[in-house]
Amino acid sequence: MAADNPKGKKPTWVIDKERARRAAAAETVWLFGLHAVRDALANPAREKQRLVVTRNALARLGDLHGIEPEITDPRVFDKSVPLAGESVHQGAALEVKPLKWGSLSEVALREAPGEGRPLLVALDRVTDPHNIGAILRSAEVFGARAVIAPARHSAPETGALAKTASGALERQPYLRVPNLAEALNQLKLMGFILIGLDGTGETELPDVLEKLPGRAICLVMGAEGPGMRELTMKTCDHVARIPFAADFGSLNVSNAAAVALYAANRA
Repeated sequence: MAADNPKGKKPTWVIDKERARRAAAAETVWLFGLHAVRDALANPAREKQRLVVTRNALARLGDLHGIEPEITDPRVFDKSVPLAGESVHQGAALEVKPLKWGSLSEVALREAPGEGRPLLVALDRVTDPHNIGAILRSAEVFGARAVIAPARHSAPETGALAKTASGALERQPYLRVPNLAEALNQLKLMGFILIGLDGTGETELPDVLEKLPGRAICLVMGAEGPGMRELTMKTCDHVARIPFAADFGSLNVSNAAAVALYAANRA
C-alpha cells in the first residue's frame, strides 16, 4: 500500500505546527497612551514596528529613538489603529513585539537592583489586565525580580495592561510559563519558599515571613473569587492570610499583592 505522504514530504500536522509557530512569532501588540508609548520607545529591548500619532501627541512624546512616526488626523485615529477605539490612547499608539525576558531560571536568579531578599510573585488565573498592570507596578516598586503567570490563563501584554502598569511593563519582567505548577516546583529547587496568599490561611503573613529571615520568597496569589487552584495551593510551602482589622471579605488581588510585597520587602 502506498504511503500517505510522498517520500521526503512533511506530514500535514508538522506543517500546521510550523505555521502556528511562525504565526505566534509574528504576533504584535499595540500599546496606547503617551506614558506607555514613551517608555516602550525608550526601551532598547523592545522591538518596535509602527508608531502612529497625532501632531499634538508627537509634540508631547519627546525623543522617538529613531523610529519614523506615521502622523494621522485625530478624527480618523480610531480607524488607523486596531482597537484604538477601546483604549484611552491620547493620540499615540505603538505596535511592538512582546518582550522576551528569558527562561525562568534566568529571571528568578538574576540580580535585582537594591538590597533585600530575592522576591517573586506568581499569579494563578489572574486574567484582568488592569490587575496585572497594577501588580507589575507594585513588583517594581518593592524590588521583585519578576511576576510569573501561566501562559493560557493570564492576561497577555495588551495596551490596557501596559497603560495600567504605567511603564513598569518595560522594566519589570512578566514571564508567562507553560505550566504554573511545574514552574513553582522549579522555583523550590532554586531555593525559593512558596507562600500562598489565601483567606483560609491559618497563619498571618507577617508571622510566616518572620520565620524566614533572608530567604528567597515567591508570593503566590489567585484571582478574586476562585482563588488559587487546588494543585497550586498544595504546591505552596505555606498558606498565609493578610491580617485585616475587620471581617469584611478580601482585598482586590492587586491591592493584596502590594500589601504582601511591602511586607516581604520589609520583613
